[in-house]
Amino acid sequence: MLIKTFGCTVTGIDATVITVEVNVMPGTKFFLVGLPDNAVKESQVRIESALKHNGYRMPGKKIIVNMAPADIKKEGSSYDLTIALGILAASGQIETDELQKYILLGELSLDGTLQPIKGVLPIAIKARQQGYTGIILPEENGEEAAIVDGLNVYAMKNIKEVIDFFVLKSERKAPLTFDTRLHFLSEQSIVEFDFNEVKGQENVKRSLEIAAAGGHNVILIGPPGSGKTMLAKRLPTILPPLSLHEALETTKIHSVAGRLKGSRGLVSLRPFRNPHHTISDVALVGGGTFPKPGEISLAHNGVLFLDELPEFKRTALEVMRQPLEDRVVSIARAKFDVQYPASFMLIASMNPCPCGFYNHPDKECVCNPGDVQRYLNKISGPMMDRIDLHVEVTPVSFDELTVQRTTESSLIIRDRVISAREIQQQRYTSDEGVHCNAQMQPRHIKDFCHLDPGCKSLLKTAMEKLDLSARAYDRILKVSRTIADLDASENIEQQHLAEAIQYRSLDRGSWAG
Repeated sequence: MLIKTFGCTVTGIDATVITVEVNVMPGTKFFLVGLPDNAVKESQVRIESALKHNGYRMPGKKIIVNMAPADIKKEGSSYDLTIALGILAASGQIETDELQKYILLGELSLDGTLQPIKGVLPIAIKARQQGYTGIILPEENGEEAAIVDGLNVYAMKNIKEVIDFFVLKSERKAPLTFDTRLHFLSEQSIVEFDFNEVKGQENVKRSLEIAAAGGHNVILIGPPGSGKTMLAKRLPTILPPLSLHEALETTKIHSVAGRLKGSRGLVSLRPFRNPHHTISDVALVGGGTFPKPGEISLAHNGVLFLDELPEFKRTALEVMRQPLEDRVVSIARAKFDVQYPASFMLIASMNPCPCGFYNHPDKECVCNPGDVQRYLNKISGPMMDRIDLHVEVTPVSFDELTVQRTTESSLIIRDRVISAREIQQQRYTSDEGVHCNAQMQPRHIKDFCHLDPGCKSLLKTAMEKLDLSARAYDRILKVSRTIADLDASENIEQQHLAEAIQYRSLDRGSWAG
């Protein structure tokens, strides 16, 4: 008997429905075709043990399992349940006419327990788009799938529950319900780290406020212990809250990467990713034999923090150049290519020199002549040009550490950032894909960054004395536009431009002599 069941595969962050055709006929042997990988081929052993443990059997006949479309590579163990139900129905051990109404997913343990899988959210979205009645999957993935409205989600503990679902229709439990908006709104105001905990560093807090207001990239340079990492961790707390659309998009990426822990559903807070400097190129930008999202995609709609930037492999940093500009990473293979979103804020930190004390107010730098410039040269000029704000972080004095005074909380700073972002949203309302000043294209700079003669003279002098590149020129104008937005100023004024220019301190002509 020929039976069809349905599963799903994920390519990039989008799902494709896989039709599993099972035919049981006289003969022997088990045939699995349709471009399966080793994990899928090994499903025969898991299925046989799971069925026997639950009072069923693998039919002693010829079993042909075809996974269509056959030109798409099938990987992972999530097809165990799909194939097992097809075998039971094709061999007549269960009778049901509803298998074609549901997407079936789940890895089987030897006793029939369903193990969690990756990529459930994009699969649930695809199931709703294709008009399936519901989706049946492991219990641990239930809350994630239930984010999708208009789809019946049934979370099961083992294969016996799934079989009873189709055979004993009168005893079915109700589908899972999940109030997406209530869950989303309840976590929006959570602040793990707060700027009111930071002593001193007013100039750095100001620069991070500008970065958050315009979505700009930042590099913090200062000696060890000056607070670079502490400040970076607080940047997400002053960014505008995620919109529901952004939260769903971010959750899809984390779902595909298998980073949603336990029963956690929607990602409600902006991601903060902090990879170690020994990370490989593929782990940072994504890829692999079967491509998966990298750290830059996991930081989508959030912050990517690269601590000790010069210690990262140069090849890894250079691969980041294209995603920093295009906000998407493209991974090409011989037979297919995938794209992952990568719209993130980059915040990096570094010591000013190998010993860490160049320009320190109290400690003497012991580096040899030229060491400071060689250390900085570990980061290429094009990479540095893509960082909008270069901020020097100085150590906090004892008096500043011990003074008792109230400073602004993250939520107060966030309000100003949100106001600036609202100005930018109105400005770019007719440009899809442009939401903040950091995403401005040359035509936007021409339209929204007008300079009066005094501003032009100031910028010309800065370009000549600091030996700035054309890309740095664009960055200065973008940052100036953001500073003006924070002041609710329609035009860029000289004080806005001057402040933006001072954030180019690491350019080659103005650092290390």
